[in-house]
Amino acid sequence: MTTLQAVHTLGHSVAVMAGGVELFRYVYVPGTPVMESPKPYLHPVRTLGGDLVSLYRPHDHVWHKGIAWSLPHVGEHNFWGGPTYERERGYVQLENNGSAAHREMTELVADGGSVRLAHRLDWSSQAGRPVIEERRSLTAALLDETAWALVFATAMTNVSGGPLDFGSPTTKGRENAGYGGLFWRGPRSFTGGIVQSPAGAGGDELRGTRSEWLGFRGRHDGTGGWSTIVMVDDAANPRHPPQWFARSEMFACLCPAPFFSEELRVEDGGTLRFRYAVVIADGDRGEDGSALLAERGRATLATTPRDLPGDLPGDLPGGVPGGGLGAAGEGTA
Repeated sequence: MTTLQAVHTLGHSVAVMAGGVELFRYVYVPGTPVMESPKPYLHPVRTLGGDLVSLYRPHDHVWHKGIAWSLPHVGEHNFWGGPTYERERGYVQLENNGSAAHREMTELVADGGSVRLAHRLDWSSQAGRPVIEERRSLTAALLDETAWALVFATAMTNVSGGPLDFGSPTTKGRENAGYGGLFWRGPRSFTGGIVQSPAGAGGDELRGTRSEWLGFRGRHDGTGGWSTIVMVDDAANPRHPPQWFARSEMFACLCPAPFFSEELRVEDGGTLRFRYAVVIADGDRGEDGSALLAERGRATLATTPRDLPGDLPGDLPGGVPGGGLGAAGEGTA
């Protein structure tokens, strides 16, 4: 029977292995240039069969790194990377590329069927001022011999000293560009692949639509084989079900985007929480199979503990203890 093992390279990364395959490497101390908004990321990400389903630092968007929690508009700060979109000037390179830096590992447990790690991060402005304190966990679990799931959970507390408006390029005026959140960038060979929604298969026209989950069915160079990736939004997340940022024609990506077309304000001291399941499977699962993977992802969310190290009694999955949360304006899409 396949089991999961964790290999910790102290001060750098945690790799999760299954049957000799590195399913993913979580780099929590990256050597990323400031202009790419340094933050932890998962790459490489592979299926149980060993097929690579992530892309690192592509030349078209060097700040894309596998799977990462990336936020382009947090108040005045850019935690996405690269230029910032402004309503009047378009994309402009500013001195606002913040970073999310690892503070301490709080949990790393492997029990054969799953691996769970948790750590604390400090989000700072480019000038070094504190913006957010985050508690984050990643839980990897085997579903069967051809699929595994990753549960990503975060609790972000505003420590900036004032309110923070979380948004996207769309909330700043760029139509249908509401990216921001848990972002997956697929390999080059997935370009032109199939975006799968609960309502049916499609492509770029599904960008901006709302659903509980979205998937991507892509084909690999070399073998000609297929893989299927499904991302599931937790029902307790703010703005559930989210609008999705998805691409296929230019490149492969998926992102459940809670700030796609409307900003969300977190007052000083408030905490914003999200959870997602990402299911990685060998083969083209088709429409019915993708829906089944989404169900299994939802079941994995239900059986994975919601608590994060440091949670207090009464903390809510999507709540904002000690602060406020609300809309702060709308964009054009």
